[in-house]
Amino acid sequence: MKIKTKLNLSVGLLFVLIIILTLVSAFYVFAIKKDTANILKANYNTLEYSRNMLTSLDEISSNEEQGIAFFQSNLQKQIANITEVGEDRVTNNLQQNFRQLLKNRKDEKLKSQIRSDIFEIMKLNMNAIKQKSNIAKRTAETANLWIAITGTLCFLIAFNLLVNLPNNIANPIKELTASIQQIANRKYTERVHFTSHNEFGDLAKSFNTMAEKLQEYSTSNLYTLSFEKKRLETLINNMNDPIIGLDEAGTVLFVNEEALKILGMKSEAVVGKVAADLALTNDLMQSLIATPSTKENSHPIPMKIYADGKESYFEKQNVNITITPTGEDQTIAIGDVIILRNITLFKELDFAKTNFIATVSHELKTPISAIKLSLQLLEQEAMGSLNDDQKHLIDSIKDDSQRLLKITGELLELAQVETGNIQLNMEKSNPYKMANYAIEAVKVQAEQKQIELLLDAEKELPNIKADSEKTSWVLINFLTNAIRYSSENSQIVVKLKKENKQICFQVIDKGKGIDKQYKAKVFDKYFQIPGSNKSGTGLGLAISKEFIEAQNGTIGVESELGLGSTFYFKLGVV
Repeated sequence: MKIKTKLNLSVGLLFVLIIILTLVSAFYVFAIKKDTANILKANYNTLEYSRNMLTSLDEISSNEEQGIAFFQSNLQKQIANITEVGEDRVTNNLQQNFRQLLKNRKDEKLKSQIRSDIFEIMKLNMNAIKQKSNIAKRTAETANLWIAITGTLCFLIAFNLLVNLPNNIANPIKELTASIQQIANRKYTERVHFTSHNEFGDLAKSFNTMAEKLQEYSTSNLYTLSFEKKRLETLINNMNDPIIGLDEAGTVLFVNEEALKILGMKSEAVVGKVAADLALTNDLMQSLIATPSTKENSHPIPMKIYADGKESYFEKQNVNITITPTGEDQTIAIGDVIILRNITLFKELDFAKTNFIATVSHELKTPISAIKLSLQLLEQEAMGSLNDDQKHLIDSIKDDSQRLLKITGELLELAQVETGNIQLNMEKSNPYKMANYAIEAVKVQAEQKQIELLLDAEKELPNIKADSEKTSWVLINFLTNAIRYSSENSQIVVKLKKENKQICFQVIDKGKGIDKQYKAKVFDKYFQIPGSNKSGTGLGLAISKEFIEAQNGTIGVESELGLGSTFYFKLGVV
């Protein structure tokens, strides 16, 4: 029988029994009420009338008219309330004797006969009350019996449902849940055995079919999975980059030979151990599992590791491994893979490039300065007069030498930055003086394009702790770029304002602006916006960023294409 049918029959039967119990109870309560009402209506009233007549009979002698009227009134009520067998005869005798008493009111014999008739009526009604009480009692006992039988039957059925029905439903579900957990634990030999031909039987049949197919699939793919695992381990061990695999709890799952070399440990001392515990005795492991920096625009810092008798440089990459379980929508993290990319060769090439740039720039700076000095001598009248073509040629040479001198200066600054040898002279500096110095430095360049330079500074700004020379260099670089990309007869604003405990320097222009896809790259070395003037080296903003961040400041740009740009940096007040 189906579970649904069982539930419907059980609940339906219980409902029918409750209705029967209600009807039986109502029927017998009504019967008892009827028997009680008959006693009150028929017999109790007669007893009351009889008592009143006895009382009035004694008053006839003292207050004849009032006693006679009261007696007649109760006698008429009694005549109208005759209900028992023989009561009509006795009542008629009472009526006749009362009429005779009215003719001879002093006759004590008649009064005695009247009293006897009244007592006879009372006796008949008392016996009737006793009989009707017995009937009501038997009705109540019968009611109790049937209500008890019906209630007991309801209780037994309800108790049977309470005991058996939940178990009939819950036990198969519990067994099925346990089997599902076994299947989830890859114990595909698990089966459920429901012999009933109901929904649970159908479910057990489907579950067993699924388990058989899973067992078949597991058996058939076991060798393949083992082979693929071995191949993956071989691939990881033959990689030149150190690799460490962790599970979601931070336990080391695998580590290749290159990683063991730099850790200076053996495989059995690492695999299966918690990385945090290993970090307590191994500084390199502590560095590897440290949380990476989340600072905006931050670049990974190469790790210097001494291995194989030499210093090597590695770049750490932490790959979070996630999967989406079958039948689910959300991904779950199952571990991390730490990859150390060996960048020693690139670092050595970078050092060689930096040294080469520094050497060449330093060697070029002296002859370029000599060229500028020679040009200044040629321009003097003592050396002779020059025609227009010669003056034009000298101006061209002067511009090119100035450009070369600027490039060599930037290359020298870049070499300083890349080698980490930035020499800072941190002192109390006046922001107004630095802004005015930068404006004066580019004033001639701005006048050539008829660009107006404006200073918009808040009053009474405090001094800042900064390297005045390098900070002014950054501000001049901002202004030079703004002049280069601004149209003629425009304005450039240098704005100074206080923000919390920092002074913000802003250079605001109304030039072409920067597309949002290039905003994050403008501070990268050698980067130039496509389609822009290529006269620069692409190093000025990169060097500016290094100078400001070396002073614990922040640098950035706000720009929209066609609406100009605002380059800014912030330094802390004293």
